[in-house]
Amino acid sequence: MSLLRSLRLCLVARTGSCSVRALGPGIDLPSFKAGPLLQSPQPWHTFHVGPWLSSSASSKELLMKLRRKTGYSFVNCKKALETCGGDLKQAESWLHKQAQKEGWSKAAKLHGRKTKEGLIGLLQEGNATVLVEVNCETDFVSRNLKFQQLVQQVALGTMLHCQSLKDQPSTYSKGFLNSSELSELPAGREREGPLKDQLALAIGKLGENMTLKRAAWVKVPVGFYVGSYVHGAMHIPSLHNLVLGKYGALVICETSEPKANLEDIGRRLGQHVVGMAPLSVGSLDDEPGGEAETKMLSQPYLLDPSITLGQYVQPQGVSVVDFVRFECGEGEEAAEAE
Repeated sequence: MSLLRSLRLCLVARTGSCSVRALGPGIDLPSFKAGPLLQSPQPWHTFHVGPWLSSSASSKELLMKLRRKTGYSFVNCKKALETCGGDLKQAESWLHKQAQKEGWSKAAKLHGRKTKEGLIGLLQEGNATVLVEVNCETDFVSRNLKFQQLVQQVALGTMLHCQSLKDQPSTYSKGFLNSSELSELPAGREREGPLKDQLALAIGKLGENMTLKRAAWVKVPVGFYVGSYVHGAMHIPSLHNLVLGKYGALVICETSEPKANLEDIGRRLGQHVVGMAPLSVGSLDDEPGGEAETKMLSQPYLLDPSITLGQYVQPQGVSVVDFVRFECGEGEEAAEAE
């Protein structure tokens, strides 16, 4: 049974949160539980504690505060405070710079190693929606909170880029970013430097090669709606409204009037795109096709194959105008075969 067909069966079996773990024989989705943080990196230097770092309560409080804020080891935090004369802000900056150097060094050593695993991230804010893909070497690392935080930073960086672009008053706008373009985006309001620096930090901490593969963004005016769906979705409380999974879809719809069930319709359309993998929208006038059909509106509707998707959509008062589909690791096997 093909992977895509197995995925369709899974989606039909669970039309709600789609928490099914198995896609088919020998093909399992991870449970997506955020794993424990990996051990902090080894100290960059050995040292003798300076006279400023006494056993006083204030010094201990500074050390604990820096440790909680940065997540680095006590040894490195002590070294940072000693180097910066007890200045918390300077010590934090010093730690990040040291980690950055270590991360770039490790990234250079790991460059070229295959990154077939990873996560798709979905983020929606107002009239803007972004879909991003970040890859790593193993599924184990993809379940680590630090990797998931990297996906969040990429999604936030893409969202800021999207929101900075001029709105189209009468129609939707859509764009894509490749790996190189993503790497140069600012990391966000609370982060300095581009996303490639955050990538190097994550590589240094987790010890695997990683890539910022791609991103898509969509902005819609009044009268349009973006339906979304992530397969195997997980919500990490600390990552706020970011949704993570292995497959993701955005479906851009046009509607003449607000509808109470628009979110549900959008989710069902997203499920269809993930499961049926259409290549184009097509037209309501197209002849119905079979499972091999690639035009979305002519395909058998995933949740009721007795009708086409177009026949499902038409009575809903919604017009499908465009879509985006991401599958984690998509294209890696073909590239390896070549």
